[in-house]
Amino acid sequence: MILQFFRHELGPGVVTLEIKGNVHCGPECVRLEREVDALVKDHLTYVVFDLKSVTHMDSAAIGAIVRCHSKLKDAGGVLRLASAQPMIAHSLQITKVDRIIQVFATIPEATQDFTPSGSANPA
Repeated sequence: MILQFFRHELGPGVVTLEIKGNVHCGPECVRLEREVDALVKDHLTYVVFDLKSVTHMDSAAIGAIVRCHSKLKDAGGVLRLASAQPMIAHSLQITKVDRIIQVFATIPEATQDFTPSGSANPA
């Protein structure tokens, strides 16, 4: 499946980025980071990656997510992850990414109190 991204703006500076497909090393990782660069450029720095439609993610993709986290943090924002399939969630736990980036079971949980002027807790 070709990697696809869908933006869903929730309010000023807040967006979910729905990711569909497989994320592997190479072009897909570059595309993910470019999506985040575009979000930062558009002043959308409170971001939730919606992972419900991600079917596979390799170690390079996990590295790209950590780089996206750093880019958003440097821009004064926050990255959260939501709705990961069990295999993806397990990979995030094994690599300890879940200790750096907050992971939530659902989008509503991830976006609760998640605003630039609200009580978002940067990782």
